[in-house]
Amino acid sequence: MKGSHCLICNEEIEAILSWNTLFGKEEKEPKICGECNENFERITGEVCEICGRPFAFLKAEYRVENLCFDCKRWEEDVHWSGSLDQNRALYRYTDFAKDVMAKFKFRGDYVLAEVFAEGLCQALQSFQYDYIVPIPLSEERLHERGFNQAEALITTAGFKPTNMLSRVHTEKQSKKSRSERIDLQQVFKFDTDQNLNSKTILLIDDIYTTGSTLRHAAKILKENGAAKVYSFTLAR
Repeated sequence: MKGSHCLICNEEIEAILSWNTLFGKEEKEPKICGECNENFERITGEVCEICGRPFAFLKAEYRVENLCFDCKRWEEDVHWSGSLDQNRALYRYTDFAKDVMAKFKFRGDYVLAEVFAEGLCQALQSFQYDYIVPIPLSEERLHERGFNQAEALITTAGFKPTNMLSRVHTEKQSKKSRSERIDLQQVFKFDTDQNLNSKTILLIDDIYTTGSTLRHAAKILKENGAAKVYSFTLAR
């Protein structure tokens, strides 16, 4: 039996004979090979209560009870305290994950959304929400990339995105220092007539770095009535 090809490394995926295939039941074909799958480091164990950072890779001095030091600083800032209720992520942002994300985001490889669809689908079942909202790109970024990677992740995983925010064009986040990201003026506009009173929103983005982007989005959603704002990212 011949398998399909891995969407990441393009190596042939060996077809595995199972009881389901013997009895003629269809099984989903894997999108990536076993080696690439193992190269993703899933986040497990104890994590920061807010941002989902794994404590196993954090020095003790950067942890304060159930929070990492970064989240403690965000929560001590009156402007940002309570803006984002919780973030969770699938994978650690390792070199391998970084390379795959770069292909997905910057080289326009839309099909890579399929790599994450099953993991995203399973993970989102543990969230309760009214709307699932992709972090938007500015028109310039959308033109550069050809698609919004957050929206691609949502639709490929079988969910329906609700666009509520638009983005003011700014310099790329990746070019900014941590303090510049934190001190940014609001980068989003609330772009819908929907009533968010007492609603719970789940934001989707590809990577959690400083948490600035997600907190900007969460803050404006709460200013427009949202009761809770959670977020989910592929990598942390």
